[in-house]
Amino acid sequence: MNERAEDSTMKQFMILYVADGSAEQHFDAMQPEAIEAMTAAWNDWAQKAGAALVDFGNPTMAVGNTQPGIGGYSFLQAESLEDLNTVLVDHPHTAMGGKIDIYEVIPAPGM
Repeated sequence: MNERAEDSTMKQFMILYVADGSAEQHFDAMQPEAIEAMTAAWNDWAQKAGAALVDFGNPTMAVGNTQPGIGGYSFLQAESLEDLNTVLVDHPHTAMGGKIDIYEVIPAPGM
């Protein structure tokens, strides 16, 4: 997923950042100082997450007939959902009022 080595003994999780409106709308409404503070909060969280963070991810934008609501994603790894939830404590997305949806990535049969 990125340059960080993945540990095959860990479970992989896709994290979706859910919010009203699109990430683009939120960014457009923010002052430069607020964007700087938000970026710092996300970078601080990434440092805290350490090796659990497999792919920092990016903001997303709905296209076509897709309704906005998924503002971005990350991929993380942890031994359990409980351990993952520890990494997500004080996450900047939830601090901004957003919701985090968690999906475990499972191997596809025969792959």
